[in-house]
Parts: sequence; C-alpha cells; structure tokens
Amino acid sequence: MTTVATPASVPSRRRPFTGFGRFGTPAVVAAAGIADYLWVHSMRLDSIEQRTLNSGYLVSRTAEHLKLTFVATVLIMSIAVPLGVLISRVRARWVPPLVLGLANVGQATPAIGVLVLLTITVGPGVGVAMTSLVAYSALPVLRNTLIGIQQVDHTLIEAARGMGMRPGQVLWRIEMPLAVPVVLAGLRTALVFCVGVATLATFVNAGGLGDIIVNGIKLDRDPVLITGSVLTASIALLLDWAGGLVESVLRPKGT
Repeated sequence: MTTVATPASVPSRRRPFTGFGRFGTPAVVAAAGIADYLWVHSMRLDSIEQRTLNSGYLVSRTAEHLKLTFVATVLIMSIAVPLGVLISRVRARWVPPLVLGLANVGQATPAIGVLVLLTITVGPGVGVAMTSLVAYSALPVLRNTLIGIQQVDHTLIEAARGMGMRPGQVLWRIEMPLAVPVVLAGLRTALVFCVGVATLATFVNAGGLGDIIVNGIKLDRDPVLITGSVLTASIALLLDWAGGLVESVLRPKGT
C-alpha cells in the first residue's frame, strides 16, 4: 500500500481571497513601483544609470525573466505532476520517500552550485539556467501532488469503485479534482522559487532581472540595484497572488 499522509504533513490550504487578500497584493506592488519610479526620477542619473534604467532595457530584462519562470514552471508541471501520480500508485512503501528524497537533493543543493557544475560540464546558456530552475523548484509540486492524492477520503474512492469506475476514472474524476487545491499550493511555491532563482541566470548569460541587480552591485549604483530588486519582488508577489486566485476558482465546492 502507498503511504498515507498524516494531518501534520498535509499543507495548509488558503481560503478564497476576500477583502484585502483580493486587492492588497496588487495595491502593495503598485505602491512600491510608484515609489521606486518617483525616487529614481527625482535623482540626477549618470550615463551608466541611464543605460540601465530606461524602459527598453527594463522591459527586455523583465520579459526574459518571465520567460525563464514560465517555461521552467511548465516543465516542472510536466514532470512533477505525472511523477507524483505515478508514485502514488506504487504499492512499495519505500518508493515515495526515495523519490521525494531525490527531489529534495535538487532543492537542498545551492542553485548557484548547480549552475556552476552544469556550466563547467556543458557551458553557459539558457538550458543550464532552465535545468537549475527545474531541479530547485520541482519538489513542492511533486510533494503536494503525492500528498493531495493520498489525503483523498478513501470512502469516496471505494464508493466510486463500487459504482463500477475503473482505476483511471477514479483518478481523474475523483482523486485529481480533490487534490487540485494542494497541487496548486505547491505550484505557487514553485513559481516564487523560480522567480528568485531566475535572478542567477545572469551568471550563465541567460539574461533576466539578475542582469540589473548584478550591474547595480558591480557598479555600486543603488538606484539600479533597488529597481532590479523591486521588479523581482513584485513579480514574485503578483504570481503568488494570481496563483491564489486560480486556486480559489478551481477549488472544488465544499472544500
């Protein structure tokens, strides 16, 4: 039999957004963006700062960052969700802990270390950055997929089988819909991880907002550093907020 998650191991599921939860995050992000904009434009920027803090450069780096994040997320979902479903079907109790342990290695290993090792092996590039993102961020989706399926009430499963449903039908019509909130909670965590780790893509010539942050550090330009940091934090907050809305919409009624 597969292992059954204990209540302590089941991730908490957030309730649907209401009031401040629905509008608070966009308001905070907007306020931070406006404050940074006004602060930067109140200063006399030198030529170095002007080459970085212009709309064309900022939009380009932001687009690269979002592309890295979304492509990595699609890969994570394509790998972690099917793998989570597969190991939930394995009867040997030692298999799920083994797979989760291997996934935990990817997250426990510093992302910059993975980048360095892959760069030495295959050279710099977007592929190296993507591999590091997937390895570092896959664990929450894999773990939550497994736990989400395991926590489904077994009386519902037995009732479905008693109605003549085949195992595949039970999975896709009963277990997966009920596991959706937990899976999406893991996806939200993975998205935030991806946004943060994607800043390291600059070290392998993969672009992203890390270019702005590193330029600010190397050139000792606070406006550049702070603007890059505000943009990165804003993307992470907005993606987590958007994921919360999706989770609220897709949550099965009565859960």
